[in-house]
Amino acid sequence: MSIYAVISSLLGTGVEFVEALTIILAVGSTRGWKSSLTGALTALIILGGLVAVIGAPLVTLLQTFWLQLIVGVFMLLFGARWLRKSILRYGGLKALHNEAESYQEELERQLKAGNMAPGIDKVGFATSFTGTFVEGMEAIFIVLTFGLGAKSMSSAVLGAAIATVVVILLGIILRKPLTLIPENTMKFLVGVLLTSFGLFWTGESFRIPWPQADLSILYIAASLVVLSLILIALCKSIKQKSNTGTLSSFHS
Repeated sequence: MSIYAVISSLLGTGVEFVEALTIILAVGSTRGWKSSLTGALTALIILGGLVAVIGAPLVTLLQTFWLQLIVGVFMLLFGARWLRKSILRYGGLKALHNEAESYQEELERQLKAGNMAPGIDKVGFATSFTGTFVEGMEAIFIVLTFGLGAKSMSSAVLGAAIATVVVILLGIILRKPLTLIPENTMKFLVGVLLTSFGLFWTGESFRIPWPQADLSILYIAASLVVLSLILIALCKSIKQKSNTGTLSSFHS
C-alpha cells in the first residue's frame, strides 16, 4: 500500500468527480433524474470496464523502459498543465474555477435544449453521459498514472473509490454543487503531486539514483510548492503593475 498513491488519487479523482456531479445535478434538475442518473451510470460502467481491461496489462509491462518513460512523461506533462493553471489562478491572471457558476451555466444550457421527452430524455442522457465519461477518463488517467508510478495500482484504486463514495454521498445529501470543497487548492496539490511523480518516474526510467528512494518524491514536491509560491507572487506583481498602468492611462 502506497500512501502517496492513495492521497494523490483521492484528490485528483475527487476534483473530476465534483465537476461530473455538477453536470449530473444540473441535468437532473432540468431534464429529469432518471435521464441524468442513467447517463451517468452507463458512463461509469464503461469506464470501469476500461480500467479492468487497460490496467492489468499495463502493470505486467511496467518493467519495460519505454513504458516507464511514457508514464513518467505523461504524468509530467499532465501535472505541469494543472500546476500552470493553478499558478495563474492564484496569481490573479486566470479566473478561479467556480462550481456554482458552472452549475448555473449548465442549467441554462439544459433549459435552452427544449422540452423534456417522456421516459429517458435523450438530451439529458447524452449530457450526463458525456460529462461523466469525459471527467471519468481524466480520473482513469490519474488512477493509472499514480498506480503505475507508485507501483501499487490497488492504492490508486482505493483512493479513487474513497473519492467516489464521498462525492456521491455529499451529492445525495446536499443535492447541490459542492462549492465548499476547495477545488482550486485540490487542483494545485494534484498538479504538484503529478509533476513530482512524473519527474521521479522519468528519472527512474533512466536509472537515476534518487537519494532516499521514494522519499525523493516529497523533496521534489516541496521544491515545486516553493517555486509555485514564488511564481504566484510574480504573477500578482505583474497583474498589479498592469492594473496600475491601466489606471494611469485612464486618468491621463
